[in-house]
Amino acid sequence: MPSWQGKSKGSKFGYSCFVFLLKHGGVKPAYLLLRFVACYYFLFSWSSSKPIYRYFRTKIGFTRWQALLNLYRNYYIFGQTLIDKVAVMADLPDNFTFEFEGEHFLREMVAGKKGGILLSAHLGNWEVAGHLFKRLQTRVNIVMFDGEHQRIKDYLAGVTGDRNMNIIVIKDDLSHIYAINEALSKQELVCMHADRFLPGNKTITTEFLKQEARFPVGPFMLAATFRVPVSVVFAFKESSTHYHFFATEPREYHGRKNNGVNNALNDFVQAVEQKVQRYPVQWFNYYDFWE
Repeated sequence: MPSWQGKSKGSKFGYSCFVFLLKHGGVKPAYLLLRFVACYYFLFSWSSSKPIYRYFRTKIGFTRWQALLNLYRNYYIFGQTLIDKVAVMADLPDNFTFEFEGEHFLREMVAGKKGGILLSAHLGNWEVAGHLFKRLQTRVNIVMFDGEHQRIKDYLAGVTGDRNMNIIVIKDDLSHIYAINEALSKQELVCMHADRFLPGNKTITTEFLKQEARFPVGPFMLAATFRVPVSVVFAFKESSTHYHFFATEPREYHGRKNNGVNNALNDFVQAVEQKVQRYPVQWFNYYDFWE
């Protein structure tokens, strides 16, 4: 069983330090502080470093030195993506530029007035393209595990504001399914990650990067059940201030439910594999994904 427990590391004090630097100096001083934080995790967080190092060695094919160098880069870029997300969503001063590849697909989903599902993975930083959702002029519902401490969530909510987004928290009583159904019935977009699951969740197994891996069945079951357009979306950091957003052509998964689930999973895995090969350092699953 993968060891991810649905919780994010960090503290309210840590977040507030970076937000203070962002407000008073922009991203550069925040990035400078981040170098020391990334170094700490590189040197002392072996529980998260080991699976990423193994991923670089066995899945990407890096040498030992390449894997060690990119392990530090992975921590540093991950920290940058968190800083960038806060800066962009809070409209703090920055010089970010964006390239949108496939934006017309999302506009077609909105114009089709059927609602839609956007799937992504913990690869890159698609949340930083949140202002694109505002450009789409439709309500966006983000489905997530309730994995951060409430005080951190409340603090970040106060910094970033509403942005016409609604958070749907995954709960044991399955109330999130009704919330998703309501959002789609209102022709809204529903976004969720489809690469992580908690112990006890139903999973489906398929080959990913030439080895069997398990994925949560929920997102793909939703795609097959609601039969709304589904697109796989990513955003990758290509320089200190530039992001590249991708959205695949929407597809609806009709037919028998099991076939729909498998087809949705296969399309998702194929899209993720392509992007992993192009941006291998921006893989941010810090546990043994392949067990």
